[in-house]
Amino acid sequence: MPMNQDHDQSPYGTQQRNGWDAVSAYLLVDLPRLFFWLRKGVRWIVLAMVVGLLAGVSYSMLSKPRYTVTTDILMNPAGLQIVSDDLFRQNDQQRDAQLLNVESKRQTLVSRSVLLRAIAALDLENDPEFVPPPSAFSIGRLLGRAPSQSNEVIALANLMKRLSARRDELSFVVTLSVWTNNADKSIRISEAIIKAFREELVSADSEGAGRTVDALTERIGKLKADVNAAEEAVEAFRRQNGLQAIQGELVSSRSMSQINQQLVEARQKLIAAQSRYRELSSGNADAVAMQSPTVSALRTQYATLKSQADAQSMIYGPRHPRASSQQIELRALQQEIDAETKRIVLAAKNDLDQAQSNASSLEAEAARAGSGVFSDNDAQVRLRELTREAAAKTAIYEAFLVRAREVTERQQLDTTNIRIISPPVEPRSRSWPPPTMQLGAFGALVGMVLGILGVLGRGIAIDMKGPRRPPSMPVDSTRRSPAQARLHELLRTSPSHAAVRAPAHARSLLDPWYASAQEPAASQRHDPRTYRAAPAYRR
Repeated sequence: MPMNQDHDQSPYGTQQRNGWDAVSAYLLVDLPRLFFWLRKGVRWIVLAMVVGLLAGVSYSMLSKPRYTVTTDILMNPAGLQIVSDDLFRQNDQQRDAQLLNVESKRQTLVSRSVLLRAIAALDLENDPEFVPPPSAFSIGRLLGRAPSQSNEVIALANLMKRLSARRDELSFVVTLSVWTNNADKSIRISEAIIKAFREELVSADSEGAGRTVDALTERIGKLKADVNAAEEAVEAFRRQNGLQAIQGELVSSRSMSQINQQLVEARQKLIAAQSRYRELSSGNADAVAMQSPTVSALRTQYATLKSQADAQSMIYGPRHPRASSQQIELRALQQEIDAETKRIVLAAKNDLDQAQSNASSLEAEAARAGSGVFSDNDAQVRLRELTREAAAKTAIYEAFLVRAREVTERQQLDTTNIRIISPPVEPRSRSWPPPTMQLGAFGALVGMVLGILGVLGRGIAIDMKGPRRPPSMPVDSTRRSPAQARLHELLRTSPSHAAVRAPAHARSLLDPWYASAQEPAASQRHDPRTYRAAPAYRR
C-alpha cells in the first residue's frame, strides 16, 4: 500500500489520475436521460419526419425529370483495310497502342468539335433547355451590358454537363450516356453526336490525307525537275562524246558486235575455201567428181565408153574402124573432163581469194571499230553513272507520283471501323429524381434523423446550462443502495478512480458525495465532456 501511495504521489501518477478522470468523464453517459429527452421530443421528431416526407414528395413532383439514354459503340482500333498500303492503317498493334487508340476516339466522341456539330445539326442554340433565357433581374441587364457568352458556348457547356462516355476495361466498347428533360430529345442528341463523331473521324482522316497530298505534290514538283535535269545531263554527255544508242545500246558497241560476228563467219568461209582448194588442187578425181555433177556424169560416160571400146578391141582388134571411133570419143570425153576439172579448181581458187579478201577487210574494220569502242568505254563509265542517277531519281519520282494519286483517292474513302452495337432507345423511366415513394421515404428518414439530433442537442444544452444540486445537500445514508455505499467508499478513499472502478448502474445512482468530491474541479463543470455525469444527479 505505501508503494501505491508513492506511485500516486509521483508526477507520472498525477498524469495517470488526470487521464483516468478524462476517461471517466467520457464514460459517464446517462442513457435514461437521453431516452427521457427522446420521449419528451417525440412530437418534434414526428414533425420533422412529416416535413422531410413532404419535402421529398414535393421535390419529386416539382423538379424537372431527367431521361438518360445510353448507346454502346464498338470502336475497333484496326480500321477497314480497303487498300493494301493504307496511309493510316497500323498493323500488328500492341494492346497498349490499341487501348490508346480507343481512348483517343473516346475523347474525340465528347470533344468540342463533335458537340458543336451536334448542336448545329439540332439547333440547340435556340433550345430553352440548353440556352435558358436571361433573367430579367440580372446585374448585367440592369447595367446595360451585353451577354459575355454566345448561345453556342452556353449550349456547349450545358451539353457537356449532360453527357458522359465510359469505356469498358475488358473490351473496346464505349458507352455514351446523354440525359435531357425529354426522352425523345435524348435519343435525337445521342444519334446526332454519333453521326457527328463519324463525320469528325472521316474529316480528320481526309484532312490528314489532304496534308499528305499537298506535301507529296510539292515534293513531286522538285523531283520532276531533278529527273528532267538528270535525263538532260545523260543526253548532253552522249552528244558530247558521240555515244549514240539504239534501244539503250551504244551504236559502236552494236557495230562491233556485228563486225565480230561477220568476221567469224568470214573466217569460217576462208577455212572452208582453203580446204576445198587444197582438195581440188591435189588432183584427187573423186574429190573433183564430188564437187561437180558434170565431171561425175562425164566420168560415168567415159567409163561406159571405155568398157565398150575395150570389148570391141578384143573382138575386132585395135585397128578396127569401130574401135578407132570409140577411141576418138574417149579422148574427147577426157578433154571435157580435164576442162571441167580446171574450171572447178579455178572457181575454188577464186572463192579462196575472195574469202581471204573478205576476212582481211573485216579484220581491218574490226580493228577500227575496236579502237572506237575502247575510246567509248571510258565515256560509257561516266554515262552509266549518269544513267543510274537518272534512273534512281525517276524511280523515286514515279513512286511519289503513284503514292500521291493513291492518297488523293484515299481522301474519298471512309475506313473508320465504328459500329453501334446498342442503339439509343427510349428509357423505361426517368433517371432523376427517384420515384416519389422512395424520395418521400428518404425525406422522412432524413427528417427523423435530424429531429432526433435536434431533440438530443436541445436536451444536452438544457442539462449543461441547468443548475447543480448544492454539495451540502443532506443525504440520508440509510437510504443509500449498496452500489451508492460502495461508490461513496471509493470516493472517500480514491476519488480519482471512482468513476472508472464503479459499475455503470452505480454511477447512474451517484449521490451528492460525488459532487462534493469533484468540487475542486468546479472550474470545468461547463466543459462538454463533464456534462455526461451531470444528468445522473438531477432529479
